[in-house]
Amino acid sequence: MIRRRTFIAGLGSAAAWPLAGRAQQRAIPLIGFLNAGTASVSVDRVAAFRRGLEQMGLVEGRDVLIEYRWADGQYDRLPALAKELVNRGVAAIAAGSGLAAQAAKVATSEIPIVFTSGIDAEKRGLVSSFSRPGGNITGINFLVDELTTKQLGLLHDLLPRTRVIALLLNPNFYDDVAGQFKSTQSVARAIGLRLEILAADTEHDIDAAFDRFAELQAGALMVWSDPFMLGHRDKIVALAASHAVPTIYNFREFVAIGGLMSYDTNSTDAYRQAGVYVGRILKGDKPSDLPVMQPTKFELVINLKTAKALGLTIPETLLATADEVIQ
Repeated sequence: MIRRRTFIAGLGSAAAWPLAGRAQQRAIPLIGFLNAGTASVSVDRVAAFRRGLEQMGLVEGRDVLIEYRWADGQYDRLPALAKELVNRGVAAIAAGSGLAAQAAKVATSEIPIVFTSGIDAEKRGLVSSFSRPGGNITGINFLVDELTTKQLGLLHDLLPRTRVIALLLNPNFYDDVAGQFKSTQSVARAIGLRLEILAADTEHDIDAAFDRFAELQAGALMVWSDPFMLGHRDKIVALAASHAVPTIYNFREFVAIGGLMSYDTNSTDAYRQAGVYVGRILKGDKPSDLPVMQPTKFELVINLKTAKALGLTIPETLLATADEVIQ
């Protein structure tokens, strides 16, 4: 009888082993993914972010979980979305865009934040410096001013007789539109150009902007492609074609569907780098010790079919420097 009781007691202990083991298992970290844009147009960026995590040995669903929050171009939603992620107890926040990073920074001073942004993070107070960010935030910073200077030069090379260039932008996306436009305007003047702003934050505004473009007698258009503009890229590219407007964009996605050309950093790779940084933080690195990265590779993409439709001949010098030419 004693042996039987001992055996039964032993069975009870053995049955408890898996439960004890599961209780001792480490909880899977939860990552917050906060983005100003729309999920449907950010598939490549999300995939790149996951690749960055995988480089650090972290696979979504196995080693980490990710909660996604999309503002869908409605930037006033970002603070509430950031608070939701904080309340969910995420281990880190990946913030796509400067506005998302600012919202996340206001929401928490403790949870690590990794941003992917075109604003100057140091000037805007997101970090103390690029080399030593300090606090709980770091990331990947591609500077809009440098991109704009190069885009102006490309348009000037393509259309040397053009004297007026319009700039289409969403004023809600930039916290210092006047300052950024002033620096861009000074660059334009240096090469004999005049810039005119066309503001748009609704679909109706986009239509109105192209009507205004004709009134300005501008010879070309630059599009500062924030998530709102990216979400309406089909409409913008179609209007540029119907109005026969030579246009340069920030993102390759515009050129892939018929835009004339784009010049930008490889934003998809920037999201991969953000994934690597989040992975490093989850493995013990501190955001304050991870320098803000500044991509050094820029990509020029040209659509020759669109150039032909506009009656433009792309100079051989531009074709020679293009990273991709769409026939």
